[in-house]
Amino acid sequence: MLFFLHSKEEGMAIRQKGPRLGDYFLGHRRTKTTFLDEINELINWQPINTFLCKKIRRKANAVGNPAYPPLAMFKILLLQRWYNLSDPGVEQALLDRLSFVRFTGFSIEDDVPDETTICRFRNGLIRLKVLDTLLDMLNRQLEDQGLLVREGAVVDASVVESQRRPRKVIDVMPEDRSEDAEEQDGPVDCRVSYSDDEEAAWLRKRNRTYYGYKLHAATDSRDGFLLCGHITPANRSDTGEFERLVDGVGLDPGAWIYADKGYCSGKNRDILFDRDLEDGTMDKTPRGGRLTDLEKTRNREISSVRQIVERAFGTLKRGYAFFRSRYVGREKVEGEFHILAMAFNLKKAVRLARA
Repeated sequence: MLFFLHSKEEGMAIRQKGPRLGDYFLGHRRTKTTFLDEINELINWQPINTFLCKKIRRKANAVGNPAYPPLAMFKILLLQRWYNLSDPGVEQALLDRLSFVRFTGFSIEDDVPDETTICRFRNGLIRLKVLDTLLDMLNRQLEDQGLLVREGAVVDASVVESQRRPRKVIDVMPEDRSEDAEEQDGPVDCRVSYSDDEEAAWLRKRNRTYYGYKLHAATDSRDGFLLCGHITPANRSDTGEFERLVDGVGLDPGAWIYADKGYCSGKNRDILFDRDLEDGTMDKTPRGGRLTDLEKTRNREISSVRQIVERAFGTLKRGYAFFRSRYVGREKVEGEFHILAMAFNLKKAVRLARA
C-alpha cells in the first residue's frame, strides 16, 4: 500500500479526508480536550503539510488506490512515540481510539493505513533525510510562540544499545571517555563478526560493555528542548562530534555553549571562539596539577546547567524506551531519534503552554 506522488497536479489522487455523518455525531460527543487536541491547537500543521507534499513522491498502490495524506502519516509516527506503539499496535489503535482519529484527521469511516504502509512511510522519510528539517520547523514554531528560547545550549552524548547483539566479537572494545580523560585522538576501530547490525560498535563504559550507537545531542539551556542530534557508532569519540553539534543548535553570537570536561580541548575552544560563542566547557584537571578554587566554582556552576541535558536523555530512555534502538542501521536509528525529539519537544511545549 503506498507510495509517493509529487502532488495532486501530477494526476494521481491523494486520499481525501473530510467530515462524514459519523464525524458530526463524534464532534458532539466529545466533552473533554485531550493532549492530542492541545497539540493540534498549538501547532500550525499547514507548513509541515506543504513541506511533506513537496518532498514526498507518492504513487498509487498496486490496484490503483490513492495514497494516504502525508501529514496524517507523519502524525501517526508521533502517536507511536507518545504511546509506545509498534506498527501493528498503532494500526489497531487507529481503529479503536477516537482521539487518534481526530488527531490524524481521518474520518471514522475511512480505512486506516496498515502496518506495512506505516513502516514504508517512515523509511521513506529516513531515505529522504528530511526528519532533521521537520524537527527544526517545529522548533521554530515553538520559538515563535515564546516556548523555546535559544539563549544557550548544552551538548552531551549517550549510548543507545543496538537491537541486535552479535553472536561473536573480535578485537578491541574501546573505553568510553570520562569527563576527566585526556582528549582522544580519534575513534578506536572494533571489528565485529556475525552481527545483523554491522554499523553498530562495541564500547566499554564504567565496567559494562555495550554494543550499539552513540547519540550526540544538544538541548537549549533554559527548558531542555532538543535542538539537534545525530547518531554514530558507539566507539566514536565525543569530542570529534562537538563542532557538528555547535553548528546545529542555531545560536546567535554571544550565546553560551555548555559541555562537560570530556569536551575540554584547545580545538573545541577554538571552535567556539571562531563562532563568537561563549565557552561553558568545564575545566579538566591538568596532569600532575590541580584546579584552582575559581575553576572549581566555575565547574559547579556549569554542572548545574548541564543537568538539563541529562534529564532530557533520562526521559528519552525511561519514557520513550530509547535505551535500545527499535531499528537496525545507523540511519534508521538517527531517524528514530529525530521522531522521538519531535514527540519529546511537543509534549514539553504543551506542558509549558498550560502553565
